[in-house]
Amino acid sequence: MNTYNEQERHAFALGQAVGLGFTQPLGRMRRGGVGRILAVSSAAGDRDIERGLLEMGFVEGARVEVLHHGFLGQDPLAVRINQTMTVALRRCEANAVLIGPLHDSATDIHPAMTLEYASS
Repeated sequence: MNTYNEQERHAFALGQAVGLGFTQPLGRMRRGGVGRILAVSSAAGDRDIERGLLEMGFVEGARVEVLHHGFLGQDPLAVRINQTMTVALRRCEANAVLIGPLHDSATDIHPAMTLEYASS
């Protein structure tokens, strides 16, 4: 039996549309979790929540780290944005932020240089 609520279905649909692999709402991330913001979209279509999040710095591509959850895993969540600003959010607001995997050039493995040896 499928027990997804409307907000989870909305987040899942956004995740499939983005096509970058595993995605989840910010409100579901564990303490210490790190990722990139893929989208800010309220399931209920509440433009005030979306606008407030965007004004606080929750913009597409920003790096997000979950620092702390409230008592017994409830509200509020402490979140660091781009390693510079710490924000406290209610879980309903955090669920409007879709997070994907963190892809930094520092963590991706690419050969920077190829060495060729001359044969003698």
